[in-house]
Amino acid sequence: MMKFLNRSNKKGFTLIELLVVIAIIGILASVVLASLNSARKKGRDARRIADIKQIQLASELYFDANNSYPPTATWETAISDGGFMTSVPKDPLTAVSYKYILVSATDYRLGAILEDNANPALDSDADGTTTGFDGSGVDCVAAGTPATELCYDVRP
Repeated sequence: MMKFLNRSNKKGFTLIELLVVIAIIGILASVVLASLNSARKKGRDARRIADIKQIQLASELYFDANNSYPPTATWETAISDGGFMTSVPKDPLTAVSYKYILVSATDYRLGAILEDNANPALDSDADGTTTGFDGSGVDCVAAGTPATELCYDVRP
């Protein structure tokens, strides 16, 4: 009987082993999520740039038909109702309209706020500044410094 009581049939994991495994899984999950978040930012930025190019093309079609670019207050409806674009895209994260200002009948500024200030597209954009629009700014409106530039902007 004594032999039976001393016999230990230990099956399963100890609490420390389980905690170590959970900690490792947590660390791996945080690394994967951080990488995924960076990829999502880059994907949204790529979409913003593509949207800006589509809007720019629609604006050129509008110009060809009307001999001027769309007015600031109604630029989205002018492009979509005129049949130049079925619907004007909005920012993929915030669903807010892109920045647009008509400078003159033959000049405008169109911008999108990117999430990654290291995006190489920021080096080749227009960086145009007019009243109410600063293409080198962090929000396309306020002036910014090159290290914090987030406004990708184009002009005709």
